[in-house]
Amino acid sequence: MGEQLLIAAISFLFLPVILVVGLVIILATCGTSFGIRRAYVRFLLKIFEACKHKVQVPSPSDNDDSDSDDDNNETKPDENGDAGEKTSSASKGLEQLDWGFSKKEFELSDVMNFSKCGMEAIIDDNVTKRFSAEELPSWNLLTRTQKDHQFMSIRLTALWCLGFFVRYVLLLPFRITIAFIGIMWLIVSTAFIGYLKESSFKRKLNEYFTLMSFRILCRAFSGVITFHNRENIAKNGICVANHTSPIDVIILSCDNCYAMIGQTHGGFLGVLQRSLARATAHIWFERSETKDRVLVAKRLKSHIEDKNKLPILIFPEGTCINNTSVMMFKKGSFEVSATIYPVAIKYDPRFGDAFWNSSKHNYTQHLLQIMTSWALVCEVWYLPPMTKGENEDAVSFANRVKAEIARQGGLVDLEWDGGLKRETVKESMKELPQEQYSKILKVD
Repeated sequence: MGEQLLIAAISFLFLPVILVVGLVIILATCGTSFGIRRAYVRFLLKIFEACKHKVQVPSPSDNDDSDSDDDNNETKPDENGDAGEKTSSASKGLEQLDWGFSKKEFELSDVMNFSKCGMEAIIDDNVTKRFSAEELPSWNLLTRTQKDHQFMSIRLTALWCLGFFVRYVLLLPFRITIAFIGIMWLIVSTAFIGYLKESSFKRKLNEYFTLMSFRILCRAFSGVITFHNRENIAKNGICVANHTSPIDVIILSCDNCYAMIGQTHGGFLGVLQRSLARATAHIWFERSETKDRVLVAKRLKSHIEDKNKLPILIFPEGTCINNTSVMMFKKGSFEVSATIYPVAIKYDPRFGDAFWNSSKHNYTQHLLQIMTSWALVCEVWYLPPMTKGENEDAVSFANRVKAEIARQGGLVDLEWDGGLKRETVKESMKELPQEQYSKILKVD
């Protein structure tokens, strides 16, 4: 009897679930929406606001209040849109030291100035904290940001349990189903397109099926994306953007079709790379092989010279950053083309953490974390194309583009290399303050 009731219940729920999944697929295919996801996000914001007031803990002193205000001012953009937080390094600290206007003799006490710069850099570390998840100022019912919030209210605990049920029992199976359909559609459609001869029909078919596949995948994350200044969308050439996660590709590919360039991956991400490569020209390489770098530059230049090929999407940071800043852009793509199409991506961390910490999680775990969050909410700005100046080198051009992306996205503009995520500081960066100090000393 119990088994019959269970079968009857599953049969009763099966048809509505199929209808909902089918409706989501159809809407994603057409690129339309009923506005349910945006209403869902607005409802969540009201809940977060109520939780914020409920878990507020008064500061023990006025000093703590002033300190927190200072911290907020550091991370918020100013009126001009520039991030208030400033970069610090040993070389910059050296420039700010009061050495006087004339050259000086060596003194042992000069060591203390370097020690001071080093301690300031350790205390106000604005580099390594970019490689971990962003800390939220208030609770979003996903993770607890302060231990004081634990067991603070039975009502909040019940609300968290309800949210857990909604995310893991209701949304997760639904999202996995949508993702499975989107991935299978991407693999099947690109395999079919791969057998067609190169022609305008193949390019249009690839664009249609690619947009369809990525829009379906975006629904698997309950993605709510707002695109700004769509008149600046790249039609060909090089498009660069700040990098938070491989999900960036899905976000941008919901609105435009791109060719990709990036490091070859294994596992699930490698399957997606090979599927995309069947339908159109993408550039995958091994980062560790020097020969690949020369070949990539040649293939990249050849790609952008062909006006029939898709615009190529590049993440010049070369690694994922936690969406609070933009780190140093590699100069390679800025040497190949004189015109760049910048794109700024800013995720709303209140609904879930989009940052991929690849040193802790593989890609499948990262996708699962996003699917068990509330939603994926972000804004995308297409900036006007930027052209290299007549006497401007690739490094200066890259820094100018990076600064514009940081300004528009409200991110901190950092000069540090994102490669510090896995590597030690380069010797050239260590030698820079030594060289500056040597210029100050008197030489007989």
